[in-house]
Amino acid sequence: MQATQQSTEKRWLAVQNRVHQNSVSYDAILSPTQLICKGEFMRIRRRQFLHLSASAAVAIAAHGCTQPQASSSSAVTGAENPGKISIGFWPVAAGLPLFIAEKKGYFKEAGLDVEVVKFASANQVAESLIAGRLQGTGNGVASGALGLSEIASPGLFKIIAANPSNADYKLEQIIVAKDSPIQSIADLKGKKVASGPGAQNLAIAQAILSKAGISDPQVQQLEIRQHVAALESGQIDAAYTLEPTGTVGEMKGIARVLEYGVVSKYILDNPKAPWFGGAAALSSKFIQQFPEATQTYVEAYRRAIEDIRANPDQVRQYLVGYTAIEGELVQKVPLVGYTLYDEFKPDDVAYFQKFFDFMTDKQVFAKQVDVASLLYKPA
Repeated sequence: MQATQQSTEKRWLAVQNRVHQNSVSYDAILSPTQLICKGEFMRIRRRQFLHLSASAAVAIAAHGCTQPQASSSSAVTGAENPGKISIGFWPVAAGLPLFIAEKKGYFKEAGLDVEVVKFASANQVAESLIAGRLQGTGNGVASGALGLSEIASPGLFKIIAANPSNADYKLEQIIVAKDSPIQSIADLKGKKVASGPGAQNLAIAQAILSKAGISDPQVQQLEIRQHVAALESGQIDAAYTLEPTGTVGEMKGIARVLEYGVVSKYILDNPKAPWFGGAAALSSKFIQQFPEATQTYVEAYRRAIEDIRANPDQVRQYLVGYTAIEGELVQKVPLVGYTLYDEFKPDDVAYFQKFFDFMTDKQVFAKQVDVASLLYKPA
């Protein structure tokens, strides 16, 4: 056990060093967590988290902890008895499939006792998955965060569905003030540009500006929820941000979207390319222990995704109560796309891999991560 702990600590220190090299903000750090692993305590110092998306981060830890069984009863027939299945979510629009499946009773109809658990930030969802308090996550957890956890704790999870965005399925964007004279990203030369906090957001924003011909781009990190107010006050001239920021800014008459799908266009070199910026995952331990229940869960999740594809306007109502999106914003906020594990085409995997390779090239990832190996494969 001592050797295993030392090995984990070495991996964690390596990630910490990588974080320092990327000058990451640690404003959202929580107190240390003690993980009980095979009767031993391991203290994970969360003073140095990597924010990989809007308020997203990953706590790196040994994933040898046993998965808790919250209940001894289950409606699933057969030898498997998974008990209560706890799925964590961050209250963002991308989590819609989980909200639908829970609210419309798809999990219950499949004989599964699924508990959906809201967290204040995506980093807390990831931490709880690593600690074994969750058996899975809904869509909305940053793929970059998952990639980092794979580097430090190989084999922790498998992706069951990813949420791609591009120029059509709108998520990431560059915004400017409503009355700004800026008409293109090239016009941002010498301007005050912000990104969300963290190495992933910073690397993406800098790469977009570089691709537009701006040498040595300077980007300041700023919480995404502050972007619209910062534009209004003149603190910044533009921001690389995520929905619903642009929609909220337009509704308030403060901001306008300069360009959507900027990761697809400037990082993946194709405006229509899918940027798999987030994903839903299940714990590998849960998958291995309960393969039948896993497949049942995935099929219930599939039903929810099919609802979104068939009736996107009708299912928007399920954002209410799970997220802060309400009122007029419910019908206006853009929805991302969804790709299930068995729907990935070779081009999809290639674009997903290209983004992860970008993360490696920018030294956000310490080493290359193989996307194909992260996709769920039924037993």
